[in-house]
Amino acid sequence: MTKVYEAIADAFVAEGTSHVFGMLGDANMHWCNAVAERGATLLDVRHEGSGLTMADGWARATGRPGVASATMGPGVTQLATALVAANRARTPLVVFAGEAALSDPGDSQYLDQRKFADAVECGFVSVAAPSRAHAAVRAAFFQARTTSRPVMVSAPMDVQLAEYEGPAEYLPSIGLIDATAVQPDPQRVEDAATIIAESERVVLLVGRGARGPEVAELVLQLQDKTHALLATTLQAINWLRDRTPYHAGIAGGYGTRIAHELMGEADCVIAVGAGLNQYTTWHGRLFPKADIVHIDRAEQVVPGAGGPVDCYVRGDARLTLRQLLVALEDRTPSGAGYHTPVVLERLREATILREPFHREDGRLDPREVVLALDESIPERVPLVLGSGHQTDFGTMLFARPREVVSNYGLFGAIGQAPLLTMGWSLGREGRPTFVVEGDASFIMHLAEFDTACRYGWPVLVVVMNDEALGAEYHKSEAHGLRRELSAIRSPDLGAVATAMGGTGATVRTIEDLGKAVGEFVAAPKPTVVDVRISRAVMSVPFRRLWRGEEI
Repeated sequence: MTKVYEAIADAFVAEGTSHVFGMLGDANMHWCNAVAERGATLLDVRHEGSGLTMADGWARATGRPGVASATMGPGVTQLATALVAANRARTPLVVFAGEAALSDPGDSQYLDQRKFADAVECGFVSVAAPSRAHAAVRAAFFQARTTSRPVMVSAPMDVQLAEYEGPAEYLPSIGLIDATAVQPDPQRVEDAATIIAESERVVLLVGRGARGPEVAELVLQLQDKTHALLATTLQAINWLRDRTPYHAGIAGGYGTRIAHELMGEADCVIAVGAGLNQYTTWHGRLFPKADIVHIDRAEQVVPGAGGPVDCYVRGDARLTLRQLLVALEDRTPSGAGYHTPVVLERLREATILREPFHREDGRLDPREVVLALDESIPERVPLVLGSGHQTDFGTMLFARPREVVSNYGLFGAIGQAPLLTMGWSLGREGRPTFVVEGDASFIMHLAEFDTACRYGWPVLVVVMNDEALGAEYHKSEAHGLRRELSAIRSPDLGAVATAMGGTGATVRTIEDLGKAVGEFVAAPKPTVVDVRISRAVMSVPFRRLWRGEEI
C-alpha cells in the first residue's frame, strides 16, 4: 500500500520537481526521503528561509517552479521573510510543509499554518485527508504557475502516515493550463499606433516581462521605426545596452540626471512588460507630458500613480509588437525624435563621472570598486544585486551587457541576494555568478556560505564592507540622529570564508581586488572578497533623496 507522504512525493516528481531546498524535521522527513528515492536532489541548508530564497533563485534561473521544504511550526515560521520577498518578486514556488498531527491539538509545535501563510502573502493548500494528497499538490502547482507566487502544501503528520485513498494516476497541473499566447485586440493595437505615429519624442521602456531574444529584435525594430530613446526598468537593467547607442539606462531614481532631462521631453512612452510603478516613473515626475501606451499580458496593470494609461494593450509582447510594427508600417515619424547627434553626445556625457574618487587610508571609494569589477569580470559571468545603500553604486555604474538579477525594491529585505545567487547558479547548471552585497546583509546568512562550500557552487560574493548599516548611517545624518549607532565592527570575512572551506580575501586596494577577482574568474569556486569601502561616499539616489541634490 502507498502512504500519503509517498503519494505526495509521487505528485511533486510528476510536476517536474528535480531539486528541493530545505531542512529535515519530524514533520517533513518522511516526504523528503520519499522524494529523494524518486530521484530528486535534496539540498540541505542551514536555515529554512535561506533554502526558500535559494529555491527562488533557482526558479528565476530555470523558469520552473522552485521547491522548498520545512518542518511544522518553527520550521514554517522561519520562512516568513523569504515568502513575502518571493511573492513581491512574483516567483512561482511550492513549499512542502509538515504540520502538527490533527490528532494531537496540544503539540508544542502547533501553528495555524493557514493563517500564517495568509499573513506572509503565500498561497495555502491543506492535505486535510488521505484522499486529498494528489489534489492538493496539483492545486498548489497550478496556483504557483498561473499566479506566479509561492504556495504552501501543508500536510499533518498523522495524515502523511495514513494509507493513501485517492486515485493511483496523477494528472500534473501543466496539463490544465492554457499556455496559448495572449492575442492583442486589433483595435487597441490601432489606437496605440495612432498615438505613437502622432508623437515626436518616444521613449520605449522595457521591463522584465519583455526580456527574450525574439522580443529583443522587435523592440529594436520599434525603436528604429519611432526614433525612440530606449530605457529599462530596474529588473531589466542594462538589457540591450550593447545593441543601440540610444540607450538611456534605468528609468527612475537610478537614472542619470541627463536621462531624467531627456525623458522629461517625451510626448509618448511605450512600456513593454514593465510595471510602471512609482520607482520607474520617479513618483510620476519622469514623464510629465507623455501619453502612455502600455503593453502587458496581464488583464490590467495599474501604474504607480494610480490613474489609467492612455492606451492599455493586453497581449503577449512578441505578438503585440509584431502587430504594432505592421500598423506603423506606412506611418513615417515626423522628425528625428531622439536619434540625433546632440542626444548621442548627452548620453555619452551621462556615463562620465564628474567627481574625483574619494581617497581614504585603508578604504576604497565604492564607485571605483564597481567600475573595477565591471571591467575585470567577463560579460559571460552574470551579476546579482542585493539591497541597501551599497547596491546603489552597482545599480547605477555596472554598464556591461551582462545578465543581471536585481533584488532591489521587491520587499527591501537585506540578506537575500547571496542566497538567490546560490540557487540561480545551480539552476543554470553551475554557471559561475557573482553578487555584490553589503556586510550586514552577507553576515545575516553567513552560515549558508557553508552550504555553497559543501556543494561547490561557483559563486563570488563581493562584500562592500563599510562596517555599518550603510543606509541607516546616511539616513541618520539626514534626520539629525547619531549615525555612529549604525556602525558595527566586521570580522575579516575573507578569513572567515577560508575557514569555512571556501576561498577568501580581504582587500584594501584596487590592485588586490583585481587579483582576488582574477583568481575566481580563472578557477570559479565559492569565494568571498571583503572589500573595505569608505562611508564618506553617498550614492546618487541618497543624495537626491536626503540632500535634495539635483545630480
